[in-house]
Amino acid sequence: MESLGSHNIVKCFTQKNLKHTRYGLGSGKVEEIKEFLQHTKYEQIIVDEHMTPKQIYNLEKATGVKVIDRERLILDLFYIRSTTSEAKLQIQLAEIKYELPRIRENAKLLIGNERPGKGGSGEYIVDVKFRDLKRRMTFILKKLAESKRKRDLYHNQRVEDRMPIVSLVGYTSSGKTTLFNSLTLESNETSENLFTTLSTTTRSFIIGGRKLLLTDTVGFIRRLPTYMIEAFKSTLEESLQADMIILLIDSSESVDEIKVKYDSCMNVLEELNVDKEKIVIVFSKIDKADFDNVRRVFTDLNIADPLLVSPKSGYGISKLRKSISREIHSSIVLKDMDSSIIPEIPNKVL
Repeated sequence: MESLGSHNIVKCFTQKNLKHTRYGLGSGKVEEIKEFLQHTKYEQIIVDEHMTPKQIYNLEKATGVKVIDRERLILDLFYIRSTTSEAKLQIQLAEIKYELPRIRENAKLLIGNERPGKGGSGEYIVDVKFRDLKRRMTFILKKLAESKRKRDLYHNQRVEDRMPIVSLVGYTSSGKTTLFNSLTLESNETSENLFTTLSTTTRSFIIGGRKLLLTDTVGFIRRLPTYMIEAFKSTLEESLQADMIILLIDSSESVDEIKVKYDSCMNVLEELNVDKEKIVIVFSKIDKADFDNVRRVFTDLNIADPLLVSPKSGYGISKLRKSISREIHSSIVLKDMDSSIIPEIPNKVL
């Protein structure tokens, strides 16, 4: 049995080709699921793919149980794990972006093929809901913009104080918060569950006599829809502003899983236009890893000199701290060189 947030996965059904318009999966697979449900009391089906409202409706009608797709599940898990007001606003924004394209189709399914009836003001109900969601989106974007302005002020102050910033990024459950606690001597919540961290936490720590700031960001997830990345972009932008970005990879997983998650993380960073020169690859949970698998990953991904750490046991942390000190020193030297360059004033053309 596998745990996923508040959901327990008791049975998995797989199908290679999911391009079926009626159910989102083949009719034969639907019959197989129905037969399984006849002998159990489970009341929910999770489909690890994007589904249209019509596909969800048809599958629910065929099986008699509630159906949620991958995107809905991610949003539900976000709700469970959110703690800060900004994280909750970001999730509400993602929720609205999930609902907007589904309003008309859901209305047709509930009312039939006829157009929905009019509201009290003579407007169609679906149009009223659409405008209501748009108004909510405008309000949330305004609130998030205010949070971003405050964050930018803090960042500008740090730049003026010449305080270097190191950012931890990586797939969810890769061990970022455990490493964060190890470096900063904090005690933030850690868990094997998804999305333990949904907002950025920043703390100071000392390396080589220099005071640095370390940020712990929301974990990445494979096949995260673009609108969800957009919703959390204001939080993830802290990674763009860091002097050094530590990309944490869980080395205890299978070779294929590591490679998929590595590619997923790099794709998100690329989408956020992160400077690759800032990125340092660190393999965590090395105490649980199969070293033959790890060596294969290094070769397949063409990673020449990754850092290997175990935040729980302390293995490799000293080497990581030296690497941070070296990278930050180089970054500061380069910044000083850039700021000392006086641009050449071109001769005036008469």
